[in-house]
Amino acid sequence: MSALAALRRRILTPDVSETRLDVRGFHVKDDASRDRLETVGSTFLAGFAVAAEVSRVSDATEPLERIPSNFKGFAYEGAAMAFAIRDGLPLGGRRHVAQFIAGAGERHSYMAYVGVGWAMARLPRMCWSALYGDDPLLRWLVLDGYGFHQAYFKTAKYVHQAYRHRDFPWPADDTSGYAPRVIDQGVGRATWFVAGTDPKRVVRFFEGFAEDRRPDLYAGAGLAATYAGGATEDELKWFRDAAAPYRADLAQGAAFAAGARHLAGLTSPHNELATRVFCGMSVAEASRVTDEARVGLTNVGVLPSYEVWRQRIASAFVESGPPRRHLPSGQKLSARTRSPQEENEIK
Repeated sequence: MSALAALRRRILTPDVSETRLDVRGFHVKDDASRDRLETVGSTFLAGFAVAAEVSRVSDATEPLERIPSNFKGFAYEGAAMAFAIRDGLPLGGRRHVAQFIAGAGERHSYMAYVGVGWAMARLPRMCWSALYGDDPLLRWLVLDGYGFHQAYFKTAKYVHQAYRHRDFPWPADDTSGYAPRVIDQGVGRATWFVAGTDPKRVVRFFEGFAEDRRPDLYAGAGLAATYAGGATEDELKWFRDAAAPYRADLAQGAAFAAGARHLAGLTSPHNELATRVFCGMSVAEASRVTDEARVGLTNVGVLPSYEVWRQRIASAFVESGPPRRHLPSGQKLSARTRSPQEENEIK
């Protein structure tokens, strides 16, 4: 490692203590769940450190591939964050994330976009224009990553006080007002960590949010419970039943997690368990649902194609939640798709 690479790694990489549950003030359900969540955090930072120090993006592949498969996706997420920060900093160079996703990060593209969102939360707004978000569909995951970061590190504000952005300046070309909803999906995902993988605490947290925000929050929690794990079968079934009118949203998030795991070839037993509980199918089958829902996507009404994609996926699990209609390309969304509050925000 060169002196410059070592310095860059030391300056950029956060301290691993930041991922400890006691430091964060998160709930500890038991030793096993604490160890899992802290391993997720430390693996994320290990991936970050790799990308912070390498001279060439391709040099990150070998050390990232050495990470155990159950946690490898988090290492790729952390690497994407570091590459995005390097893209955004003056004299840091450009196109690190683009090269990463075009190469070894391609199978981890979902996680890579989320990692860019972590970088967004750490960079000054003036640097956001340098962040990679070329895929018109997956770029919304950047805001999911941003929401996760804010809820993870600013828990009192974003979780306990249920802070919500009324508008958001990214992506700059979007006029739909949809960004706060994707941030909420990230907040919901982070709440799984804040609650220490305890579904009962997650539900109590969500009860403190406005009702119209809960579908997105439950979708995020479903993704985290499926991708990161940490709950038993009985706990997952309790969560599914407690979600009540949001069960289709929970299933949609789980299907996203299944798609990310399947694409990366990193499916583990806890992924299969959660997908069976929330979606009633295997990881491969739920991943196929997400792929089929992408066919012919286009913006519908004021909502971007990303939300249409999510609604199509949720409609596959309509038996588990409130009635939903499939949204084929070109069909106009009804006024009930958005709450009155969201309508006002868009106006």
